[in-house]
Amino acid sequence: MPRGLDHVVHAVRDLDAAAALYRSLGFQVGSRNRHPPRWGTQNHIVQLPGFFVELLAVADPTQITPHGPRFFSFGAFNRDAIARGEGLSMLVLESDDARADAAAFRGGGIGDFEPFDFEREGRRPDGTPIKVAFSLAFAQDPRADIGFFACQQHYPENFWNPVFQSHFNTAAAIAGVVIVAAQPADHYRFLTAFTGQKEVIARPGGLTFETPRGEVQVVTPPAFERMFGAAPPDTAKGARLAALRFAVRSLGAIASLLAGSGLAVGEHGDRLIVGPQQGLGAMLVFEPVQAQ
Repeated sequence: MPRGLDHVVHAVRDLDAAAALYRSLGFQVGSRNRHPPRWGTQNHIVQLPGFFVELLAVADPTQITPHGPRFFSFGAFNRDAIARGEGLSMLVLESDDARADAAAFRGGGIGDFEPFDFEREGRRPDGTPIKVAFSLAFAQDPRADIGFFACQQHYPENFWNPVFQSHFNTAAAIAGVVIVAAQPADHYRFLTAFTGQKEVIARPGGLTFETPRGEVQVVTPPAFERMFGAAPPDTAKGARLAALRFAVRSLGAIASLLAGSGLAVGEHGDRLIVGPQQGLGAMLVFEPVQAQ
């Protein structure tokens, strides 16, 4: 069964700076949260319907548990990613059953990791404490400099909140994510098994996996440059998760907001683009909501 986009990790050195960036882009940013101690990380959440951006930084590297046999260390992966440079470090898909997905990943030859369970306290807009809990099933593409997992939410009613999904920039949905790879076809088998999407759209320069929530595109560096009018990331160490595509209701509204943000904003076709130099290593793309 195809898995939709659940969230993306935007790993940064300064969590306050990341929150300030997303606020300047017109997003509503949630309060700071702490992960399990052995991860050594903290985050802020930016919600859209069914999808979120996880702004993440290492808070205490001394607590991070290293990778081990059948154990994927979320903290160690992101610590090392940040050391190489800020940006989009992990692609996460939704899961109805993390244990079943872990077994499917094992059977598909894309990961042999034990699922990881954790919970933390959250707060409603009025300050009322609530519990949120997750189970994670990790996968691995050795040709990609990206972390991958599927995320099962045990109390989704406590996590998702329409109040947090209303943004000044009129962002309404995640349109997709863009991976840059020297040879997109090298990632076909992995992404087919990871997304569960068997039907793939092949276009010159790349592949598109249409998930139940947003597209996963893997494109060559020249195709990326054609799409966004900007230089692609270096793929010498493997494929890179390079861009987030946000669907907005009003390009005029986001254009006005960005004009007053002090950020350098590019235009390419019907897209407004904040490049990685401004976006803490990530390309953040705003495009019109597509008619259904």
